[in-house]
Amino acid sequence: MKAESDPLPPGQVWGVSLGAGETGPGLYRIDVTCGPGSGVKILNQPTPPAFRESVRVGEQNLYTRSKELVGDRNPREEEFSVQMRPMDSDKTGTGLGIPVLVALCGGLLGRNTRGGTIVVGALNLGGSTEMIPNAVRIAELAIDKQAQTLLMPVSARRQLNDLPDDLWTKISIEFYKDGTDAVFKALME
Repeated sequence: MKAESDPLPPGQVWGVSLGAGETGPGLYRIDVTCGPGSGVKILNQPTPPAFRESVRVGEQNLYTRSKELVGDRNPREEEFSVQMRPMDSDKTGTGLGIPVLVALCGGLLGRNTRGGTIVVGALNLGGSTEMIPNAVRIAELAIDKQAQTLLMPVSARRQLNDLPDDLWTKISIEFYKDGTDAVFKALME
């Protein structure tokens, strides 16, 4: 499975989980559709607890920062259907808060996600991004999936000093400072 270079439709995002244990990080596609109503419905049944938490955190950040993220749109008047499609052995959905937030905003705004871009980042309820434990492995996975761009929190920058030189030439790594910054960098104008 590779991350294609064409822009993704609104509400679709390639994300990489932080991946715990033996499986390590994994590629996911997050699909969000929205319509009139309220709340978030996760279509994966049963829902892995870690993914439920990623969705809950993404949803809460959308509500608390809706002015910055979606302007005049009221996310509380929308019902979001969220589906996670695991592409690798990791099926937990651990630490996908930022990709979920990007998908929710893209779906609501009707804005495409940049093509060939993989979004990485765990989010907490307060809106700050959590430390990525394995930035080099995530970059290697993104290169393996033929992504053109990897979008990750700036806190991962120092870890990437260990990324081999030949891999730096195969991918563009961009950094964001917070969830709002990630949304604007991941979505097309």
